[in-house]
Amino acid sequence: MALGIPSVLPGGSQPSIGDLIAGPAPTFSFEFFPPKTAEGQPLLWQAIRELEPLRPSFVSITYGAGGTTRDTTVSVTERVATETTLLPMAHLTAVNHSVAELRHVIGRLAGVGVRNVLAVRGDPPGDPMGEWVRHPEGVMYAADLVRLLKESGDFCVGVAAFPYKHPRSPDIASDTTRFIEKCRSGADFAITQMFFDADDYLRLRDRVAAEGCDTPIVPGVMPVTRMATIERSEQLSGAPFPPALLERFERIAGDAEAVRRLGIEQCSEMCARLLEEGVPGIHFITLNRSTATREVWQNLPAGARV
Repeated sequence: MALGIPSVLPGGSQPSIGDLIAGPAPTFSFEFFPPKTAEGQPLLWQAIRELEPLRPSFVSITYGAGGTTRDTTVSVTERVATETTLLPMAHLTAVNHSVAELRHVIGRLAGVGVRNVLAVRGDPPGDPMGEWVRHPEGVMYAADLVRLLKESGDFCVGVAAFPYKHPRSPDIASDTTRFIEKCRSGADFAITQMFFDADDYLRLRDRVAAEGCDTPIVPGVMPVTRMATIERSEQLSGAPFPPALLERFERIAGDAEAVRRLGIEQCSEMCARLLEEGVPGIHFITLNRSTATREVWQNLPAGARV
């Protein structure tokens, strides 16, 4: 893990997450989402403060479907940048935004020294699988958003990857082609959507490498802590939950604590295997909770946590 990284370097510039991911040691990072209500704010900041002592390489702040939490995303990212020791990365989506609005958001981030952004096209508001409609004055693809960020200043830009395939992609081959296009538009790294079978990630890495693309791909992981997580994960990731693993969870579905223990165990084992396979980092999707993430992190091989 990268230790003691200042959130802002002398002169007001933040470290490049792309440089950290390309470094010799794997990065460890955490993902939070901006609360939609005032009641969710204390939970978010409690999780941030409880995970801060683990000294992650960076943290990311997501963007609500359809840009519904745009201002909150920017304000949380600003606060992380200025009030904590953490290195923040803001998510930015193209949904429902004109290019002028996107430039405004980019300017706000740059104004507080934030130079790391994850560019995703995003899902339509209300129904993630609904028809995607381009804003009449906006951009069509994540690759366009990457180029806009790169043209706007000294930004380090990441993109999303889907180990199985994006829910909207007709097949794995076309999904791989689209992903590589995003990388070649100027992306410095990629972070995957959650998955629960290490082989899904490894197959993605192999297919991308076979096409001559060497953009580092960081696996995104989240432990199953309750049965509802499984259904939700399929909606978010576009991947069917591994049948053999699902059977293990279904056998203990009536025991909430046993489900949680299995989820922590399975995620810990998968992370250990991914590290053995030489992944450039591990990105924990926290859902603004710290306990499960800390347990998985503590279960990783000691040498991987320093």
